[in-house]
Amino acid sequence: MTVHHQDRWLVVVNKPAGLLTQPGLGPEQRDSLVLRLQARWPELRLVHRLDRDTSGLLLLARDSESHRQLSRAFAERQIQKRYFARVLGSPEAASGTIDLPIMKLSHQPPLYGVAASGRPSLTHWQRHQPHAHGQGLLLQPITGRSHQLRVHLQAIGHPILGDPLYGQPLAASLCTRLCLHACGLAFRHPATGEWLSFASPARFPSLEAGTSPPSGAEGLAR
Repeated sequence: MTVHHQDRWLVVVNKPAGLLTQPGLGPEQRDSLVLRLQARWPELRLVHRLDRDTSGLLLLARDSESHRQLSRAFAERQIQKRYFARVLGSPEAASGTIDLPIMKLSHQPPLYGVAASGRPSLTHWQRHQPHAHGQGLLLQPITGRSHQLRVHLQAIGHPILGDPLYGQPLAASLCTRLCLHACGLAFRHPATGEWLSFASPARFPSLEAGTSPPSGAEGLAR
């Protein structure tokens, strides 16, 4: 995996698709990003998580005070995140907002859905570039619910390509992996106060020639 930044307070890496962020239940789910990184930095603590099948930028802290500050910044929505997804079909509008509550529907497998009694969930989206089966979307989750982007895009009729849970039946079969990538991350350094901004272009299988995923830096304002 690529290390984008490291200092005495934090580390920013690029998580590959198919790797758990943290260990799951049972020995077969022990291999994970955090355990691999702790072999090099034993003190590392996760600040946030990405789904196993989602790739992209992930932030970890190296001491308890940095972890506390960065976790609080996430809770207060001071950390900016951007994702890029390839979805089935194309929204009519150039941009929009999905404001739909999400709740957990089952535990095995973990499955979420839109429900009136769920937790408030908000996602901004913007069309980026079309592809053979639909549209590329740049996404900004305002809340951070589990599976939020996958559930929200399914709910508006544009599931993410390669999604085995929310893309059935057609979208799941159109790509060999989930086409969701955390492409942008920006925040204030917990110790220095410096504004840090990171970008990681998406690299999905069979991305058509002539198209270019966003760099990830779009919209990551100071």
